[in-house]
Amino acid sequence: MITIIQRVTSAKVTVNNIDIGAIETGIMALVAVEKNDTEKDAERLLERILNYRIFADADDKMNLSLRTINGGLLLIPQFTLAADTQKGNRPSFISAATPEKGLVLFTYLQNLALKTYENVQFGEFGADMQVSLVNNGPVTFTLRTAS
Repeated sequence: MITIIQRVTSAKVTVNNIDIGAIETGIMALVAVEKNDTEKDAERLLERILNYRIFADADDKMNLSLRTINGGLLLIPQFTLAADTQKGNRPSFISAATPEKGLVLFTYLQNLALKTYENVQFGEFGADMQVSLVNNGPVTFTLRTAS
């Protein structure tokens, strides 16, 4: 699985002009499922997102995790992250999971997040979403599980 995490002061996702998820200070994560991913990848990805130290401590060093600050988590499915952009002028999605598998693993990630963390919101798999955020820093990282 692949995610781009962004440290935000606020973020929200809208579908059909309705806000379906919003957070204040925390992490907005764009998540893609690749064809060889498993539930173990989803578990590892969530663990990394929740524990990745990207928030400032008292000395203004990135030393605190989302868990430590009890910030919000907004998980957004985004299959285009799995694109192969190595050659040509058009992305290839050969490494991306099928939509059916992507839905199964994103749903697994959602359920795991709900059981594991209190302050979590979600985008909608397969929907045309509008995502807005205020990136704090800006601070942005790519995390990937080994498939």
